[in-house]
Amino acid sequence: MKRFVIAALVCAGCASAPAPTPAPAPKVPDSEQYLPPDIEAISLLGKPLSVPQLAPDVQKKREEDLAQAQREYDANRDSADAAMLLADRLAALGRYREAIGVATEAIQRHPDNPALYRLRGHRHINVRRFREAVSDLGKAELLERGKRDELERHQILYHLGLAHYLLGDYDRALSAYQRCLAVAKNPDRLVSTSNWMYMTLRRLGRVKEAEKLLEPISVDLDVVENVAYHKLLLMYEGDIAPEELVRQDPNTADGATILYGIGNWSFVNGQPERADPLWQKLLEGTQWFTFGYIAAEAEIARLDKGRRPPSQ
Repeated sequence: MKRFVIAALVCAGCASAPAPTPAPAPKVPDSEQYLPPDIEAISLLGKPLSVPQLAPDVQKKREEDLAQAQREYDANRDSADAAMLLADRLAALGRYREAIGVATEAIQRHPDNPALYRLRGHRHINVRRFREAVSDLGKAELLERGKRDELERHQILYHLGLAHYLLGDYDRALSAYQRCLAVAKNPDRLVSTSNWMYMTLRRLGRVKEAEKLLEPISVDLDVVENVAYHKLLLMYEGDIAPEELVRQDPNTADGATILYGIGNWSFVNGQPERADPLWQKLLEGTQWFTFGYIAAEAEIARLDKGRRPPSQ
């Protein structure tokens, strides 16, 4: 039985820094200027991504929640909390561009609020604007310093690491995840951070560090939400065989997470021929807004670029 221990990591250069000046609203890429209302983004492979379809009862409940959030926001547009709630309700319906718009309007009123930059950065990831996500999340980290809100800091650094990872910038991703791990003080935060950090270390060829990262992970961790990440970490340790996890439904969020993870595991262990079919299977599913799907899409896009003749 492994003892649940989280080593405190010291971040060099974490002294308070001057707050950055607020960024203007990001320019919408030309490819998104004239998207129809039911298309939220264009994938990294050039595929239009439609607003996700929900079960009728779920759709009805989320629309009711959105209507309530809209009323609260209309009654107090100066409230950052009301703006964040409205943006979250829009995102729950897959309306990510509108969520970004609400966050942008709120940032203009509250340019020193780190949560607003974190929220907008997260939604930039959903719509494949990774560099804009890095910009927003970097500002959020600077603004959050000294506020002692470990949950907010974790969320900022988690998404910042992911944005760098999706860009293939593994050194910066690792730096963000190291800072994130220092505030991953419950099992759910621990497994979500450790999963992406493990994959980042493996991409950098730092196998021993990746293996050491798994030491606090055990079967008996009390994970509530991030069960898929927990299962992947146990697979990396050898406690679960990949064959036990591979029969996943790509049309579920956990299925997308696990299929990407198994594919990446195969890839970093010198079996890219096993990774590619798993990622392709994932991209045939509906979970285009999940991080596992987005990561698989980024991998396929890089592989396709490498397979093209030089003249293309």
